[in-house]
Amino acid sequence: MAKKSGKSQEKQAVAAPGSGRRVDVLGVPLDHGAGRRGVSMGPSALRIARLHDALKRIGYVVNDLGDVDVTIPETVAPGDPQAKYLSIVAPACAEVARCVDRSLCEGAFPLVIGGDHSIAIGTISGVAIHLRRSAQNAGPPPLGVIWFDAHGDINTPETTPSGNIHGMPVACLLGEGPESLTGIGFPGAKVSPGCFVQVGLRDIDEVEKARLHKSGIHTYTMEDIDRRRLPEVVEEAIRIATTGCAHLHVSFDIDVLDPSVAPGTGTAKIGGFTYREAHMALEMVARSGMLRSFELVEVNPVLDERNRTAEVGVGLIASALGKRIL
Repeated sequence: MAKKSGKSQEKQAVAAPGSGRRVDVLGVPLDHGAGRRGVSMGPSALRIARLHDALKRIGYVVNDLGDVDVTIPETVAPGDPQAKYLSIVAPACAEVARCVDRSLCEGAFPLVIGGDHSIAIGTISGVAIHLRRSAQNAGPPPLGVIWFDAHGDINTPETTPSGNIHGMPVACLLGEGPESLTGIGFPGAKVSPGCFVQVGLRDIDEVEKARLHKSGIHTYTMEDIDRRRLPEVVEEAIRIATTGCAHLHVSFDIDVLDPSVAPGTGTAKIGGFTYREAHMALEMVARSGMLRSFELVEVNPVLDERNRTAEVGVGLIASALGKRIL
């Protein structure tokens, strides 16, 4: 039996995490950066999984901005085989950046739901544009990023084995890649490598391994998590990403979870986070009090089981934005 306080047996009221703050939900139905169709339906799947209700229950005022307008792939040729559908991905990311910047200017919390991981180029560029206005130098603004993903996503058109842009966003955000992506908002890197942390890596090609080592970003593989345990790794990741940075952004690829937990994704790889590990990681992020923007990507309803992965995703978003067990 739980012990009762000697001072008072009355339950203390706990303010809801959102406390009336506005969260702007932006859907990005983009699957042009991926090798498989379906993630364009991710935003709808997450809404159907009662995303709005989950946010309202923890005290947020939900403002759904709808979806960014994206041209369907069947009407446009892929173009350069080393950067497929760049002519669609680039303007979509530029529009995402404008929406995220506007949300931050209005004091809202931007919540971006995708869509493939190429949309992070737009989301993080939007944050960087906002922060750059008050930055004291011309380099990357004081922005920390924690990137939960099974994959490195640091290829360029010159190194990619597939030509799929969802394998390139990290490189683009560090200033390497097509100018139409690296130049969104302002030219060059949007994040300093020292403030960029990847967590959950387990499926990396040989070229990416070399690029990750040279990049200067901080990486934690599933082996690191097994050896050191998740709380220690996530605590360290938060410390790295928030040192000298007033804005923490989390980019969460659902494939960081084991496919037994989240089967509805196109690049599933066995050996990922358990359900509780994923929630623990995002609960720790929420407790840091530093999170200012969030995105969840790569939910593919075509590959899912009765919208199970979207429901898991909604729960994870709620944990990141402050939902507590007790």
